[in-house]
Amino acid sequence: MRLTLPEIKKKVSKIIPDSIEYEVSLEAGSISIITKQPSEFSGGGENLTVKIAKSIKRRIVVRPHSDILSTETEVHDAVNRLIPPDAEVRNVWLDPALSEIILECDDPAAAVGPKGANIHALRDEVGWLVKVERAPARESRTQHDIRRYRKENAEERSALLRKFGTRIYRQQRPGEPWVRVTALGSYREVGRAMHLVTTNESKVLVDVGAKPTNNINEVQPFFAAPELLPLDNLDAVIITHAHVDHIGMLPVLFRYGYRGPVYCTPPTRDLMTLLQIDYIKVSQAEGNEPPYSKADIQECIKHVVDVNWGDKTDIAPDVKMTMENAGHILGSSSVYMQIGEGKSEHKLLFSGDIKYEKSWLFDAATVRFPKVDTLVIESTYGGPQNIQPTRQQASQELQDLVTDALNRKGKIFCPVFAVGRSQEVMLAIDELFKSGRVPPVTVWLDGMISEATAIHSSHPNFLNRDLKKRMLKGGDQNPFNSKWFKQVDSRDLRESILLDPSPCIVLATSGMMTGGAIIEYLKYWAPEPVNTLCFVGYQASGTLGRRLQEGHSHVPLMDKGQTLMLDVNCNMVIIDGFSGHSDRNQLVDYVAALNPTPRKIICHHGDPQTCNQFRMGLREKFKVQTYAPANLETLRLS
Repeated sequence: MRLTLPEIKKKVSKIIPDSIEYEVSLEAGSISIITKQPSEFSGGGENLTVKIAKSIKRRIVVRPHSDILSTETEVHDAVNRLIPPDAEVRNVWLDPALSEIILECDDPAAAVGPKGANIHALRDEVGWLVKVERAPARESRTQHDIRRYRKENAEERSALLRKFGTRIYRQQRPGEPWVRVTALGSYREVGRAMHLVTTNESKVLVDVGAKPTNNINEVQPFFAAPELLPLDNLDAVIITHAHVDHIGMLPVLFRYGYRGPVYCTPPTRDLMTLLQIDYIKVSQAEGNEPPYSKADIQECIKHVVDVNWGDKTDIAPDVKMTMENAGHILGSSSVYMQIGEGKSEHKLLFSGDIKYEKSWLFDAATVRFPKVDTLVIESTYGGPQNIQPTRQQASQELQDLVTDALNRKGKIFCPVFAVGRSQEVMLAIDELFKSGRVPPVTVWLDGMISEATAIHSSHPNFLNRDLKKRMLKGGDQNPFNSKWFKQVDSRDLRESILLDPSPCIVLATSGMMTGGAIIEYLKYWAPEPVNTLCFVGYQASGTLGRRLQEGHSHVPLMDKGQTLMLDVNCNMVIIDGFSGHSDRNQLVDYVAALNPTPRKIICHHGDPQTCNQFRMGLREKFKVQTYAPANLETLRLS
């Protein structure tokens, strides 16, 4: 049911009594009721909010009017008086754009009080909406900066949310409905993911990634494609997850004038900000001009619209979107789009990068979707021979590796992605050491791993149930706080680790050895046979990591502006079971679990041979249309 804002206001006016002062506004895809009498909209049963939502079939949020909001000083004073000391309030965050305050506490139950008494009292006194969260074991500097920046730009963010909503609820355009997908990156390759969904009414971009390669011409997705330009015609950007090959070039859009919404989960928002800032630092360290600035990243932050798993939201006049767990990294999502209405409706699912197996960190990717007409699926390990060990087998391989290295009094150094693989390996090592199967040694974390881990601690609801319980208990129960994990926080400390003869384990970025701290450990330790280089993540074609995996014993490295040839004599081990990607069997099981089977399946995010093999395998098994298009090709879906 397509409604314009005037039509929505008319329907709302018939439900809300004349005695209540209110105004109807827009908050991106949500309808916002702003009132000085918010209590009139709540209550048990079919309250006013429920009645309005049923009438207009849209998400309703009730926001207190600014006239009834206490000042920040008054809020802090009320928190000190009304929230008991045993709640241990650590932080009070204000978000004026949403009229919300967030209390971070060690004991949220004590803060809430019996039947919510404390929170109700606080809300009634200060006027603000109140959320209570458990304070993370580690504070994230990135999350702190994002919240501060959002607060400082609250007025502009409010205006942006209204602007996004106005575009969503515009008049319907004439013409027969149709849907197309254009491949603008990650097709028959791994990296620079970017998909353009075009309908007769709207344009939506999914992911804007960078490619990990030394070929400067292949780093960015196809921004110059005529279908994408001008950027003013773009209705929305959706981000599936925060790996650089999916978010690395997002700020470029803002550099060149995009000012629309970016939809993603809160953990993706935090992680992508961290990684984009690091992308600038790495570019500068390598002597390259970064493709964007910190100001472009900040502009992006202002335009982010947070979406939690399971929340259906309008993102364009004819597109509704729901995000669900993809099991890949923190906050990673599959994106389900319902495009159009009635007989012409087309249901499109982007799997994102998926793990269809419960891991140390996450539950298996969700497959509970309504009917899917077209599936766009990753193919990283889609080849017939791409069968990975289980997590249990990976843990055993890790145990054997550590035991062997310690017996030889050598060092283990692992190139890891700061997000995802680092935390998986940390959990596996923690379990190994606590079990007593291997004597503990120091595990050094070099790069952004500690900050990425702090962001994990800030979002326990996006972790699997077992890990969430352990993290919320805190103390020794939180595996990320174990005493053997130490942060490398200075160049001097790194130098002392490199020269220290005692055995240790180092987890260092970057994950594909395209730069970062791992290169220093490689230079020092690769020539010695007693040491072990351990790969736990995918190595893309053209990267140093792939060259080493392929057995090159001499590799070129840049050192102080000069190229040196490094002799690689160390032991080399690949543990595939830590991958955040599904293997061939899991990918096939994922498709089989979608009921009914999609009529069309599009394969991307794999090398050319793998994409084609996977496409043919799916066609043969499921008897459906399958495609493995090249970049810049467009497929009509309906």
